[in-house]
Amino acid sequence: MNLVINSYGATLQKENNLFVITTAEGKQSFPPDVVRTITISKSARITSDAIMLAIQNQVDVLFVNDMGQPEGRVWSVKYGSVSNIRKAQINFLYSPQVIPWIKELVITKIDRQAALLLGLQPAADEDMRLHNMIKYAVNSMEEYKHKISKAEGESASDIAPSIRGWEGAASRKYFQCISSLLPEGYRFETRDRMPAKDKFNALLNYAYGMMYGKVEGALIKAGVDPYVGIFHRDDYNRPALVFDVIENYRAWMDYVVFQLSYAAAIPEDAFETLPDSGAIRLLPLAKRILIQSVNDFLAEIVTIGKPLSRLSHIESDAFKLATHFLKQENNDLDR
Repeated sequence: MNLVINSYGATLQKENNLFVITTAEGKQSFPPDVVRTITISKSARITSDAIMLAIQNQVDVLFVNDMGQPEGRVWSVKYGSVSNIRKAQINFLYSPQVIPWIKELVITKIDRQAALLLGLQPAADEDMRLHNMIKYAVNSMEEYKHKISKAEGESASDIAPSIRGWEGAASRKYFQCISSLLPEGYRFETRDRMPAKDKFNALLNYAYGMMYGKVEGALIKAGVDPYVGIFHRDDYNRPALVFDVIENYRAWMDYVVFQLSYAAAIPEDAFETLPDSGAIRLLPLAKRILIQSVNDFLAEIVTIGKPLSRLSHIESDAFKLATHFLKQENNDLDR
């Protein structure tokens, strides 16, 4: 269970060894053994007793901004064997194995984007234009994958600029198709980050913000330093490795936001257009629907090697990454 506390004036406290949320509507109690994460916005409060209860039960406490992006967190000092994993992580950054790792990362992202497009592709006899548009886009994305696989260099910095260019070109093809599949009111010209000028991008930015927090939490639990990136290495004082690892899961958020947008599941009055900038802001109802949809999707059991919730797969992948760093470190010592 993921507790999300974003009602103005809401309070999270400890009572009888339970998490208790108090709002204007009343109280709700939750035993700590069923809570995995607690997300708190700036309009809510948490007591130190509740924080200690979370730490004792290794429940991640995340503080987020209006965009759903993490601003700070509290976690148990028991997470991970930090020193040896982080040493291995740094050594991996400068090892020859970093090149195939980066290639696999970006190729996997493009594969998942292509899979989503093919899953949404209408039959030729239903809509020939969209059918062909997706067909040509996926073919182009395959060509960019081939270029990425053939890239050569001795370090990450040698290949990163070219791979970023091919990755960006593939993403433009992908999002052009996504936009064309959407109802008129949700279509967009381009992938628009901050601030978003359309509803789809506003929802997607918030969903990505949620995913940043979940990926960062998974890395911390695994003992990996989220600030030491591999492909994204130049983001000073930002969790660069989170930007690497999240690439594997962006298509999940694309799917959730696409489904909400395609079904027009969020009322028009749940969005607000800011008069000065023209930016679209999600109002509390839009955030509630999106947060619930994302958490439900991540809680769903899927078989990727073994049956786990999608959130558990993220955490499992983080531990596999830590093991990968350590294995590479041991291989280097054996030479």
